[in-house]
Amino acid sequence: MKHVIIGSGAAGISAAKTLRDGSSQDEIVVISSDEFVYSRCMLHQFISGEREKAALAFVDDDFFTENQIKLKLNTTITKIDNANKLVLFDGGSESYDRLLIAVGSKSFFPAIDGLADTKNVYGLRNLSDAKAICAKSKETERIVIIGAGLVGMDAAYGLLKMKKKPTVVELSNTILSTNLDARAALTYQEKFEAAGCVFRLSSKVSSVVRNADGFVTAVTLENGEQIACDLLIVAAGVRPSIGFVEGSGIASERGITVNHAMETSLSGVYAAGDATGLSESWPSATLQGEIAAMGMLGLEPQEVDDFISKTTIHFFGVPSLSVGRVVSEEGDEENCREDRSRYQKVVLRDGIPVGVLLQGDISRSGFWQHLIDNRVDVSALPKSVWKLSFADSYHIDEKGEYHWDM
Repeated sequence: MKHVIIGSGAAGISAAKTLRDGSSQDEIVVISSDEFVYSRCMLHQFISGEREKAALAFVDDDFFTENQIKLKLNTTITKIDNANKLVLFDGGSESYDRLLIAVGSKSFFPAIDGLADTKNVYGLRNLSDAKAICAKSKETERIVIIGAGLVGMDAAYGLLKMKKKPTVVELSNTILSTNLDARAALTYQEKFEAAGCVFRLSSKVSSVVRNADGFVTAVTLENGEQIACDLLIVAAGVRPSIGFVEGSGIASERGITVNHAMETSLSGVYAAGDATGLSESWPSATLQGEIAAMGMLGLEPQEVDDFISKTTIHFFGVPSLSVGRVVSEEGDEENCREDRSRYQKVVLRDGIPVGVLLQGDISRSGFWQHLIDNRVDVSALPKSVWKLSFADSYHIDEKGEYHWDM
């Protein structure tokens, strides 16, 4: 059996490991458009100078040789010919029996007047982006970042380490709004501001100003404010890099459509990670890669009803971890505790934890993940939910009701 994996990110490498663990004889080929296997989560540390290129790797140098996995780098897939079981690229093709698409995503550039085909504008998804940002930022102090999500704040953090003072424009009224609530986000905002970062929250870039050579010289906000800019970083979201599946018969919408086993609409073809549009984090992509590999091996994959988001953030010595939904909706119950060194919150829906946010102290995160994954009802607890631990036990009666044995 020959397995081909397109992509060398978290999902692709996780799948490769699982395939080799499951079979010592099957042929495994990993195809990547990158120049080497590295973690995109650490690109900001490359910008800041905290990590050299080699230190971005998340697999050992001998991983591919030790596991007898063929690696093809600097190779961009142009088409999938499933009728003949081939993936095509410039200058050649690779045959497969089972195929996994784990290509990741590309930066999304919003429809801003004057942005198209503008020079000195970059996303932050690839090492080439990070290299370009490094080179350009050494020449200027006038840097603007569109987007205060995790990628935007990673870019800002890396630039602050270079003693730059970027301006971040964000549509939301808080930073990191996808990952944190307003209280936890404010902790980071204040630290970023103290380091020199400038925020324009609840703001939107309406247009960019270019000179005769096509370089950005300023951005204009909807309120009319103009911010001088010689380097523009766009961190307004991502889109799956799946243009090559067009015409292949693989069903897709915003991402490739998959079933519970991560199999696509074509038998024997799987997808995982950002390519599916279901992955919001490294752990989620890793799990999807494992599930896809089990299907490729002909094994029954583990049942996963939903891919619960999990994000770890660490800026200025303050760690945060969020699991599930940490911003409450109508009908939710919040249970918070806070002191000088930590802020923690659990969100309950009908007595069941649906999200937890830990800042300052992220210990016991595995316990909270267990409660959320298993939809454990804590409404009948005779003590505070914060005093609950693995040492506590419960049983479920014939009506499906939880009873705590304490």
